[in-house]
Amino acid sequence: MCGFSGYLSLNKEFHQDHELQVLKRMTDALQHRGPDDAGYWVDCQDRIALGHRRLSVLDLSQTGHQPMVSPNAIYVIAFNGEIYNHLRLRNELDSFEIKPKWKGTSDTETLLCCFEKWGIEKTLKKCEGMFSFALWNRQTKELHLGRDRLGEKPLYYGWQGSGSRRSFIFASELKAFHKNDSFEKKIDRNSLSLYMRYSYVPSPFSIYEGIFKLPPGKILKLCPNISEPDIQSYWSLSDYTYGAESARDYDDSEIIDQLELLLMNTIKDQMLSDVSLGAFLSGGVDSSVVVSLMQAQSEKKIETFTIGFNEGENNEAEHARSIANYLKTDHNELYVTPAMSLDIIPNLPDIYDEPFADSSQIPTFFVSQLARKSVTVALSGDGGDEVFGGYNRYMIANNVWPYLSKIPVSARDLFAKIILTFPPKYWDKVGGILNRTTNLGEIIHKGARVLNAKSIEELYIKLTSHWFDPDSFVINGREPRDFLKRNIPNIKSLNGPEMMMFFDMLNYLPGDILTKVDRAAMSVSLETRVPFLNHKVVEFSNALPLNFKIRGKESKWVLRQVLYRHVPRSLIERPKSGFSVPISRWLKGSLREWAEDLLDAEKMEQEGFFKTEEIQTKWSEHIKGKRNWEHQLWNILMFQSWLRK
Repeated sequence: MCGFSGYLSLNKEFHQDHELQVLKRMTDALQHRGPDDAGYWVDCQDRIALGHRRLSVLDLSQTGHQPMVSPNAIYVIAFNGEIYNHLRLRNELDSFEIKPKWKGTSDTETLLCCFEKWGIEKTLKKCEGMFSFALWNRQTKELHLGRDRLGEKPLYYGWQGSGSRRSFIFASELKAFHKNDSFEKKIDRNSLSLYMRYSYVPSPFSIYEGIFKLPPGKILKLCPNISEPDIQSYWSLSDYTYGAESARDYDDSEIIDQLELLLMNTIKDQMLSDVSLGAFLSGGVDSSVVVSLMQAQSEKKIETFTIGFNEGENNEAEHARSIANYLKTDHNELYVTPAMSLDIIPNLPDIYDEPFADSSQIPTFFVSQLARKSVTVALSGDGGDEVFGGYNRYMIANNVWPYLSKIPVSARDLFAKIILTFPPKYWDKVGGILNRTTNLGEIIHKGARVLNAKSIEELYIKLTSHWFDPDSFVINGREPRDFLKRNIPNIKSLNGPEMMMFFDMLNYLPGDILTKVDRAAMSVSLETRVPFLNHKVVEFSNALPLNFKIRGKESKWVLRQVLYRHVPRSLIERPKSGFSVPISRWLKGSLREWAEDLLDAEKMEQEGFFKTEEIQTKWSEHIKGKRNWEHQLWNILMFQSWLRK
């Protein structure tokens, strides 16, 4: 696991010493991603520069040093990630009459030799892994950028500057861009509107104008004398349609057997490491599957790590401890205090580089920090919800939307207005009388706001929105309305839950979940691996009928059946809670002074990004306990903190 940066310059005054200094500044900004080694490669004739920071996981020797030149001297690569099947690829290359003369044991060397033999696209189709890379062809003068199928590893790119200062810049994180004099740092207000709705900036956009994220499963090619890069897919989720084999008769036990074997093999591959390895364990289904299958294949105790909060209503650490005790792992846990969170929250903008407001970023950082004290690599259960149907919105789409959609929109709209007439406190009192859940009022109000959805796409957007109309208060912001459906053929053939899973896999998974884990872990130089996102696992799940994922009121049905072979059902069956971060309480207490400074109306008006009236109203209502606006306010606070860093 590493980080890289580089640029292709139009400046004819391209001198070795100066460009090496620029490249070092850019690359060393990513030192946290690769503390073990640094490498820099500059070609003044072609005006190309590649830099690399290395976290040594496979082949700890200098034969794994990057940027690395291919044996035929045509390719130069800066690579971030892991190719889990690289030993099998080596064996395949060794089966040819002319065998590679291997210098070391790194997967980067394997990748370069594969590029020589098969070319870029065919090689990537053979690879199982998580990665991003920059590849320079010294013969054709072409630059290729590539990213893994599901978007585990990040990659930003874009043209910046003008005239002789114009450069095509690329890097693992935006930190590196700030060290290049061509970088213009102009905030994209349309991306800001997207961020306010979703709490992250979705691909292909970034918070800066002219800078983009390479979408997952894509190869970018920049040819000589052509300014616009060509972007093509080598793998597309739309090629693996949901329930493609649904006409076939399925045997439950056969499918459970197949999934268990597939996950066993995937996890075995991902346990390959020359350094210490462990796993995150929350006590939920996904992480428990990963840990149980790791422990089943390990002769020694697997190290597991979890985070708890004394304040939250749901403390996942207790459940994780029960699972760890049953599996007999070497378990580590840490309880996060408000003081600890207050210390790290001001640093979140530096960790995430662009505005990011999933509050579980806080425990994700702490669990990564805890794990890094003992291991260099940690496996994670992320992706299980998206791949196997775990979110509540999928249940709504499956069990509620078919009936709700038959009611005229006008009637639903009227009903919603009636519900919203009564404040959340009223519904809380009703819930108290009926002995129902706490925060019932907020739940009912959110439900009312989605009642008038005209389609499953609109229902999805409403369910995943934090601010429902960001253009109304982002000054000059124009949210791209159709980005969800871009380049997605045959979307109408999907049923409601499958369509939502599709949207999540394309947007929420890489934009929120994987970004959260990658930046938090790499900030402490920890490599994370995500077995559920092996493309073979994704393709297997997508081919199954929906009832293997959602069966009655049970989500992730087939994954649960695998888990129940290793862990008693009684340790798992409980309401889904995830990381319970008491942001609402903190904003009224230990974080109040910090938040009030960031939300100062006069300062915000001077900055000129938001119309402040609605924000101030929500802040006042939150502080007075009239409404819980924690998610909406956290979006604003994370942007303001990032803006002023």
